[in-house]
Amino acid sequence: MEDFKGLEELIIISGMSGAGKSVAMNSFEDLGYFCVDNLPPVLLPQLIDVISSVRPKIAVAIDTRTPDFIDSLFIVIDDLEQKNVHPHLLYLDTRDDVLVRRYKETRRSHPLAPEDAPLVGIKMERSLLEGFRDRAHTLYDTSDLKPQMLKDRILLQFNEERIPFTVNFMSFGFKHGVPLDIDLLFDVRFITNPFYIPELRPLTGQTEAVQTYVMSHPEARAFYKKVIDMLEFLLPQYKREGKAQVVVAFGCTGGKHRSITFAEKVSAHFAERYNVKTVHRDLVHATQEK
Repeated sequence: MEDFKGLEELIIISGMSGAGKSVAMNSFEDLGYFCVDNLPPVLLPQLIDVISSVRPKIAVAIDTRTPDFIDSLFIVIDDLEQKNVHPHLLYLDTRDDVLVRRYKETRRSHPLAPEDAPLVGIKMERSLLEGFRDRAHTLYDTSDLKPQMLKDRILLQFNEERIPFTVNFMSFGFKHGVPLDIDLLFDVRFITNPFYIPELRPLTGQTEAVQTYVMSHPEARAFYKKVIDMLEFLLPQYKREGKAQVVVAFGCTGGKHRSITFAEKVSAHFAERYNVKTVHRDLVHATQEK
C-alpha cells in the first residue's frame, strides 16, 4: 500500500451495542490482528502509521459513543481510499427484541439512553448506524448466533486459507470420561469387543487385525454405513453454516479397539474431501492396560 507500506488488512467493525463486537474483537485478536476498541475515527490514520510496520493486520471497533461518529468516520475512510487503503467494513446487527432481552438479562442500560428503556437507545443507535450498515462489506445478523458460532464465522471468512473447515475424528474410552469439546458422539460399545480375543487384546484399532475383526460383524458394518450416511448429510450443512471445525467422537469401553477402528475408518472415508484430523485420546492409557 502506497502510504502505509506495512499494512496488509484493515477491518473496521461497528454495529448495534449488544450484537457481539467484543466477541468479534476477540476473534480477530486470535487471528493475530492488532485490535483497538472504541477508537475515535480521526486517530485511525495515526494508528495505522505507527502500528502497520510491526503488525500488518489491524482491526478497529468504532461505535456511536464517539462524537460525530458517522461523519468523521466516512471522511477518514474516504481519505484512506485516496491513499490506496481499502478498509473492510464489518457490521454486526441484531433484532430489536433480542437486544432488549439481552439488556434485561445483563441489567445494563443502553449507552445512548442510560435513563430510558433500552428500546429508546436501540432505535437511536440503529438510525445513527444506517449509513455504516449501507456501506458495509460484510453483515452478520447475530440474533440467533451463540458467541462461538459468531467466532467460527469470522475465523472461516477472514482466515480461510490458514484454517479451512476441519473435521476432527476422536476415539476415547468411556471409562476415562466423556470429552467435553465434541459436537457428535457415537457409542460403539454394542459391537463385539476384541478385548476378549487373546491375540487381539494387546493390539489397537490402528492395526489391520483389529479392524478386520471389528468390521467382520454385521452390526458393525451396518452401523458404519449409517454413520457415513449421516455425516455425508451433516458435514456440508456445518460448513455452509460457517463452522470452522466439527469434532466427531467414537467411544468404547477403554478407547483401544472399537472406537479407534471407527475413528480411523470414518476419517479415511472423508480425508479426500475435508481437512481431516484424527486423535486417539486414550491410546496411551489403553496401551498401558493389560
